[in-house]
Amino acid sequence: MVASSVSSAAVSCTLEEMLESKEKEMYQHYWVLNAPDPPYFFRQLFENVRDTILPPSNSKNGCSTLVVNNNQQPLPRRLFELLTRIFPILGSLKGYNIRKFKFDVMAGVTVASLAIPQGIGFATLAQLSPEYGLYTCFGPPLMYAMLTSSKEIVIGNVSVDSLILSSMIANLKDPIQDSLAYTQLLLIATFIAGIFQLAFGIFRFGFLVDYLSQATIVGFLAAAALGIGAYQFLVLLGISKFTTKSDLISVIKIFWTSLFKHPSQWHPYSLTLGFSFLCFILFARFMGRRNKKLFWLPTIAPLFSVIVSSVVAYTVNSHEVNVKDYKVDVLGEIKGGTLNPISLLNLNLMDMFLGPLIKTGLTVAVISLTETIAVGRSFASLRGYNLDPNREMITLGLTNIFGSFTSCYVASGSLSRTALNYSSGAETTVSSIVMALTVLISLKFLTRLLYYTPKAILAAIIISVVPGLIDIQKAYQIWKVDKLDFLACAGAFFGVLFGSVEKGLAIAVTISFAKLIVVAIQPGITVVGRLPGTDVFGDIEQYPMGLSIPGLLILSPKSSFLCFANATLVRERIERWVNDDGHAEEEEGRSTLKFIILDISGLTNIDTAGIASLEELNKNLISHGVKLVMANPRWQVIHKLRVADFVSKIGGRVFVSVGEAVDACLALGAAKIMPNTV
Repeated sequence: MVASSVSSAAVSCTLEEMLESKEKEMYQHYWVLNAPDPPYFFRQLFENVRDTILPPSNSKNGCSTLVVNNNQQPLPRRLFELLTRIFPILGSLKGYNIRKFKFDVMAGVTVASLAIPQGIGFATLAQLSPEYGLYTCFGPPLMYAMLTSSKEIVIGNVSVDSLILSSMIANLKDPIQDSLAYTQLLLIATFIAGIFQLAFGIFRFGFLVDYLSQATIVGFLAAAALGIGAYQFLVLLGISKFTTKSDLISVIKIFWTSLFKHPSQWHPYSLTLGFSFLCFILFARFMGRRNKKLFWLPTIAPLFSVIVSSVVAYTVNSHEVNVKDYKVDVLGEIKGGTLNPISLLNLNLMDMFLGPLIKTGLTVAVISLTETIAVGRSFASLRGYNLDPNREMITLGLTNIFGSFTSCYVASGSLSRTALNYSSGAETTVSSIVMALTVLISLKFLTRLLYYTPKAILAAIIISVVPGLIDIQKAYQIWKVDKLDFLACAGAFFGVLFGSVEKGLAIAVTISFAKLIVVAIQPGITVVGRLPGTDVFGDIEQYPMGLSIPGLLILSPKSSFLCFANATLVRERIERWVNDDGHAEEEEGRSTLKFIILDISGLTNIDTAGIASLEELNKNLISHGVKLVMANPRWQVIHKLRVADFVSKIGGRVFVSVGEAVDACLALGAAKIMPNTV
C-alpha cells in the first residue's frame, strides 16, 4: 500500500516536472521570438556620445562616486558633480592633503628635469626651433591634467610623432629655407590631428586605433628608432647638411658624402662631447636599473649633461667671434621670456597643402592615440583601475586642438616621463601641473642659459631612448604566435626603414586588412557534439570524445558577421555536409538526417545577403527532407531574421540554446545519443 502510494507520487511528480519543463521551453521560445527591437543606429550614436562626454563616475578610478539624475540633491552639489565629471581632477582633490602635495611637487620637478632636455631635443628632431619643444611641454600637459581621468600619464612632444611630422611635412616645405611656412604647416597638421582624435573619442571610434595592431606598432617603432638613431648620429657628428627624407638609405647617403667627400662639414669636438655624454647617460640608466636606490641617477643624467656640456661648449667656443667658426655646434638663441605665443590666426585651413596635411594629421593622430592609450592602460593596471580610451581620445584631441592655437605641436603620452612620474610617487595629476609650471619658469627665465647647449648633447639624449623602442623579444613572440602578424610587423619595419613612415604604415595596415578579409570570407564550419555526462556542447575536433546524435547535425559558423563576403561560402559548406560527407546516407530510401541545428551564438550581425543565403539553404534542405533549426541567436540577428520573415519560413524553430534545440528535435522523433563517428 505504501509502495503503491510512493509510486503514484513519483509518477505525479514526474508528470508535474515534465509539464513545468514544457511550459519553461514555451516561455523561453517566446522570449527569443518576441525580444524588443534593438536600438536604432542614431539612438546608439547619441547614447555613445552622451556616455563618452559625461561618463558615469567610478570610485575605482580615483574619482568620487557620483549619483546621476538625483534631483533631490542641492543645486550646488549637482553642479559640482557635473564639473567633476568634466574635470576629473576635482574628484581626485577630494581628501587631498599636504603629504600628497609634497609627493606631487617632487614628482613634477623630477619629471621637468627630464622633460626640458627631451622637449628641446625632440623639437630639433621635428626640425623646429627649440622653444617649440618647451611650448609643447607647458601648455598641453597643463590642460591634459585638468581633463584626464588618468593620474599617471604625462604628455608632451615625443620622438615618434616628431619624426612623422618632420618626414611628411618636410616634403611640402623646406624646414631650413622656409622655416616660418614649415612651422605653420606643422601647427595646421597638429590642429587636424586633434580634430581626428576628438572625433574618434566622441563617436567611440576608438576601435580604429586597433587597426594598427600590436605587431604593426612593434615593427614601426623598431624602424622609427633606427631611423631616429641614424638621423641623430648626423647631429652627433655635427654635420649641418641634412636630408629631409627619413629612410635609412637617404641618411646613410648623406653620412657617406659628408664623412668622406666633405669631411670639413662635421665637427670633431661635437662628436667627442656628444659621444662622451651618450656613454654617461647610458651608464646612468644601467646603474639605475641595477640598483633601485639609484633611480634618481638616470633621471638627472640628461639635465646634468646639458648643464655640463653647455659649460664646456662655452669654454671651447668663447674664443671664436663668428658663430660659423664655433668648434662645438650649439643651439644658439632660443626665444623665451613670454608665455606661448598665440598661433590661431596662422592656421590657414584653405592652404594649398591641405590634402597632404590631412593625411599627415590622420597618421600622427592614430599613432599618438595608440601611444597614449597604451601608456595609460599600462600604468592604470598598476594602480588597479580601468582607463576609458574614448575619454582619453577626447581629452587628447582637445589638448592638441588648443595646443595648435598656442604654438604647440602634437603632444602624446610619453612613456619615459610617465614612468618617471609613477616611480617618483605622484599621487594626482597635480604633478603634471607642477611639471608644466617648472617648464614655464625655464621658458621665461632660463632660455638664455641654453644658448650654448650643444646640439650633439640633444642628439645623445634622443639616441639614448632608441634601445627602449626596439623590442626584439616581442617580435620573436609574434613570429611564434602568428606568422601573418609577423608579416605585418616586418612590412611596417622595412617600409618605414627603407621607404617612409606613411609607406610603412600603409603596408602594415594593408597586410592586416588582408588578413581580416581572408578570415572573414573563409569562415570555418564547426561540427558540435555533446560532451559526455554534461549538457555542454563543443567542437568535436577540439573534444573528440564529443557525442553526435543520429538524425541531427549541429553546426556552428566560425564568423561573427554573415554578409555578402562569406554568406555563399557558408551555405555551400553546410550543403556539402548534407550531400558529400556522408551525413545524408540513404536508409531504405530515406535520409537518416532529419535536422540541422545552426548554433549562431557567435554571429553578432547579418546583412541581407546573409539572410538570402539562409533562405536558399532552407529551400535546399527541405528538398532533401531536412529541417533547419536556429539556436542562440544574438539580438541584432534575431531582429533582422524576424523582420525578413525568415523565422516563419523555418516554422519558428528558433531556440535559446543548443540543448533546447536538441531536446525539441528529439521530441519530434530523433534517436538516442551514440558515440561520435564524424
